Amino acid sequence: MTSSKIKRLVISSMLLALGIALPFFTGQIKEIGDSLLPMHMPVMLCGFISGPIYGSIIGLLIPLIRSVSFGMPPLYPNAIWMALELFTYGLITGLLYLKKKKGSTAYLYFCLIIAMIGGRIVWGATKSILLSLASKPFTFYMFIISGVVDALPGIILQLIFIPLIVKIVEKPSVRENK
Repeated sequence: MTSSKIKRLVISSMLLALGIALPFFTGQIKEIGDSLLPMHMPVMLCGFISGPIYGSIIGLLIPLIRSVSFGMPPLYPNAIWMALELFTYGLITGLLYLKKKKGSTAYLYFCLIIAMIGGRIVWGATKSILLSLASKPFTFYMFIISGVVDALPGIILQLIFIPLIVKIVEKPSVRENK
């Protein structure tokens, strides 16, 4: 295994642990977690830093591991739609940023926003399908309220901190110490 693969694996493992641990800071209160989106940031960072394969795998694993280990989120249907949403975030951030590594801050924001939109579309579609199987409606209005309005604090945090962290990791002085 090459040195760069080991570094990506270690970083991804740390981000997996962070994604599992961060929801404890929301006090396991669903409404706070729905607003701050504590599992999203480590997955998107993993996509940007380690690439699409690691980002998507970490995204898929975090909600499933948390569900099986701690009962939150409930495995069906919540952890399922969250796993697919986070998988999408890790995949899109990794794929887009891979195309233009060390891109400008504007490109980083572009990748982040596209990933956020793509992940939320996957989340909404999966949630709609799974809830329809249980004869529970999930309307477009519900999608906007729960997927955008309620999540606005987390979205703002992501837009502030993810580009900042990625730019810090990309600095030559930080990369030399890796």
